[in-house]
Amino acid sequence: MMSYQRIATEEAFATAELFNLYRRMLESGTVQDPGFLSLWGFYLRSPSERATRVIERLQNIGAGRIADMDATGIDMHILSLTSPGVQVFDAATAVAVARDTNDQLAAAIAKHPTRLAGLAAVAPQNPREAAKELERGVRGLGLKGAILNSHTLGEYLDDPKFWDLFAAAEALDVPVYLHPNSPSAGLIQPLLQRGLDGAIYGFGVDTGMHLLALITSGLFDRFPKLKIVVGHLGEALPFWLFRLDYMHGATVASRRYAFMKPLRRKVSDYMRENVYVTSSGMAWAPAIQFCQQVLGEDRVMYAMDYPYQFEATEVVAMDHVGTDAARARFYELNARAVFGL
Repeated sequence: MMSYQRIATEEAFATAELFNLYRRMLESGTVQDPGFLSLWGFYLRSPSERATRVIERLQNIGAGRIADMDATGIDMHILSLTSPGVQVFDAATAVAVARDTNDQLAAAIAKHPTRLAGLAAVAPQNPREAAKELERGVRGLGLKGAILNSHTLGEYLDDPKFWDLFAAAEALDVPVYLHPNSPSAGLIQPLLQRGLDGAIYGFGVDTGMHLLALITSGLFDRFPKLKIVVGHLGEALPFWLFRLDYMHGATVASRRYAFMKPLRRKVSDYMRENVYVTSSGMAWAPAIQFCQQVLGEDRVMYAMDYPYQFEATEVVAMDHVGTDAARARFYELNARAVFGL
């Protein structure tokens, strides 16, 4: 018998209102973002079984989701607004939609408080309002952190103009989940031309770069207690730690880029001290154990990536790998500590 619960930490949802806004954007013919057109042009228009099932499951944050969890041995979902969330709208719309979404999320959690928890949607388009909404979400609604779906209208969060949000997260002692988005317009074209812009590769390219840019920007020197969670086992960065340390040090020493300043610690130090990774979409024991080895067993958490990768056989993939103590940390204890469950 298991000595732990299974808490899944990167599980997506969406509201009907959000999808209605996405459909209007697609129908308007005015959307310029090729990543949004590729991702949601498929899911909201395709009659394929995959698309229709994903859309249905995203909107179910009640009995249907609980039934799926029961059928696959999941005790709790930590819900986050699916990508790109509110980060494709103008600032006023994004702020309003984030607030309404968080209210709906909190209401759903209240009906199943032992099975569901959630992260607050925020609008980086207005960093001060994003910080306020995070505080309202955490203190007023009981949400456990913030979800950020990578870039916002092509802008990345290493720009200090966005950092009010990170200041709020540090002050509230809650994590920020940096989730993938389709690569920005400046990054996507070679990937899109080859069908590699989505979860198969492009998501990881965009989000791995984003996390590395946050680290090299000095974000964690400014906010040393900030916690960032990244899915898909860290978007490959744990496998690059040696090279990242060496080449960052060499680049700074060469003064090749005036904006790249020395950091107080190595890139790998921030990965081990400020970053947590989840196994979303990566139910592969060798990779999970490698991340546990190089980052620490307290830095790696379980996630399914529901409903995009809803595979019952993957849920128990780690049930016989490693020690009992390591599995308890992986499936339950780390999530409880990081998200304050």
